[in-house]
Amino acid sequence: MKKSWTLLEVLQWTGDYFGKQGLQNSRLDAELLLGEVMGLDRVGLYLNYDRPLLPDEREKYRKLVARRAEREPLQYILGRAEFWSLPFRVSPAVLIPRPETEILVEEGIKKVKPGDRVLDLGTGSGAIAVAFAHECPDISVTAIDVSAEALSVAEGNARSNSVDSRIRFLQASFTDPFPGSFELILSNPPYVSGREYEACMPEVKDYEPRQALVGGEDGLDCIRVIIKNAAAALKTGGWLMLEVGAGQAEMVVSLLEKQSFTETFKRQDYAGIFRVVGGQMPAV
Repeated sequence: MKKSWTLLEVLQWTGDYFGKQGLQNSRLDAELLLGEVMGLDRVGLYLNYDRPLLPDEREKYRKLVARRAEREPLQYILGRAEFWSLPFRVSPAVLIPRPETEILVEEGIKKVKPGDRVLDLGTGSGAIAVAFAHECPDISVTAIDVSAEALSVAEGNARSNSVDSRIRFLQASFTDPFPGSFELILSNPPYVSGREYEACMPEVKDYEPRQALVGGEDGLDCIRVIIKNAAAALKTGGWLMLEVGAGQAEMVVSLLEKQSFTETFKRQDYAGIFRVVGGQMPAV
């Protein structure tokens, strides 16, 4: 083995190694992990390509590379992710925030007015609740999750993004009565079917919390409960909006309409999948 490796040599080797392991963003992952060890961003790495790694730096990097090669998600290794252009701490207690969930936030923001109350069901890392509180400082947000560990992560993210005074966090399940009445209820619930879960990538199946992913045999168990309970917790004219899986939108629209929701809609994500479904609670 060589006595010393430059940053460029290490990146080239790691990118090739990750590619052989089947990782999709092999070079990017290599750069982000090395940047974590070196305390440099990607530009900083480029400016220091000829610098050799010190033995302790190489050892730290080797450990991170080994974790990623085992298909541990990059966000868990780094302990952070970005959502709504905001920083979030993540751990295996919570799902990693996905860009498509920003569609749910976008649709919700269109409907709220100053003074409205928003409920985030299954808050996880707090991504939806924190994004709403950050974007709409004149609303109040309640966020619930059944997991105490997840709530701890969410509360920390609210503090680090300076919105903790506007979010109430509660430990509760989808099956519990919702804590109050609201003008908007949002959720990115478990919606993966049992069969889909078995086919998930190792990064998802082996590391992310199963209870936050799987929604029963057809993926709709939690969604059915949410729609039923939301009908009793929404103010007249209030909205329920849900993130759903590929191929579920039509069924969820039907479930909403059976529960007397009106003005139902579905919106595609940037991959062309109908990802958000919503409906309005009409006047009695």
